[in-house]
Amino acid sequence: MRAVLQRVTRASVSVDGQVVGAIERPGLVALVGVTHDDGPAQADTLARKIAELRILRDERSVLDAAAPVLVVSQFTLYGETRKGRRPTWAAAAPRAVAEPLVDAVVDGLRGRGVQVATGSFGDDMAVELVNDGPVTILVDV
Repeated sequence: MRAVLQRVTRASVSVDGQVVGAIERPGLVALVGVTHDDGPAQADTLARKIAELRILRDERSVLDAAAPVLVVSQFTLYGETRKGRRPTWAAAAPRAVAEPLVDAVVDGLRGRGVQVATGSFGDDMAVELVNDGPVTILVDV
């Protein structure tokens, strides 16, 4: 699994002009991608990393700061661009594999007491955020 974590002051995700998930105070946006050989162990490790990485202000974690997280699925994190001008998405897991694992990351965060908002898996989403710092971290597990 792969995630791009962005420290934000606020963020929201909309589908067809309607907000489906939002965080209104400082926290993280986690863009989450899944590849073919990922499973529950990777989902749990990613949830732990998101909750415990000390990337918020004053070197605090989401758990330390009781900060919210907006989780958005993003298969394009596994886009391959080495050849030509058109990315290939072959490394991204299909929906039947990816959706339950993104849900497992959300459940893993909630199980750790984290307030979580989400996007809408597979929909065309508009993500708005105010990047704080800016701080953007790539996490591979």
